[in-house]
Amino acid sequence: MDEDALEGNVAFVTGATSGIGRAAALELAAEGAHVALASRREERLEAVADEVRSEHDREALVVPTDVTDPEQVRSAVEETAETFGRIDVVVANAGLGVNEPVEDLSVEDFELMIDVNVNGMFYTAQASLPHLRESSGNLVFLGSFAGQYPRPNDAVYAATKWWTRGFALSLEGTVGDDDVAVTVVNPTEVRTEFGSETDTEMKDRFEPGEVTEPAEVAEAIAFAAKQRPPNTVSEIDLYRRDKFSHF
Repeated sequence: MDEDALEGNVAFVTGATSGIGRAAALELAAEGAHVALASRREERLEAVADEVRSEHDREALVVPTDVTDPEQVRSAVEETAETFGRIDVVVANAGLGVNEPVEDLSVEDFELMIDVNVNGMFYTAQASLPHLRESSGNLVFLGSFAGQYPRPNDAVYAATKWWTRGFALSLEGTVGDDDVAVTVVNPTEVRTEFGSETDTEMKDRFEPGEVTEPAEVAEAIAFAAKQRPPNTVSEIDLYRRDKFSHF
């Protein structure tokens, strides 16, 4: 694998204002890529863009986007392609969880998880694939341990991650002949703001060093993004070492 594989590449990252998305954008920039940052919170996007420019001397494009709106996603992808002339890497990261038992979960929260975690992944892939075909690029999905094994008390969230993983693997079989690489990265717990919709944030539930850090997931994303034809990394499982002892 070429260590300079991302030099001058263009990466489009969803959910880029915090956590894994922010870390992925910074890691890809550190590896030489220019980045387009997509999320709903424009002010926080601008802060991440400033970090990219000042710390890594890469270009950063802010594209405020609600991934549940297909037209906003398509517009953000097209603006990225028009600004930089290409898209080489897409990181479909935006996601959320509402931690409620099925019988207590509101219809609104159920639909929110489906909109972001399922529809948002689909809209991002659909809009970006034509550009990734042109660049023989890499599409990286953020999956989860919950998309591989049962997750008690979070059945709907887990189902959305099973969908993401199934979609990614099936899409890999669809676009591989076009030299498009598709990867799904599956971490266990990560110290991020994730969970803040209804529950304690992951970063407040765990001490540093207790579970995976966003930067460590970002390194896995960058590793996948560096792959060049004919190679791809189908899945990367980034697990806490004691995770299987819970079984």
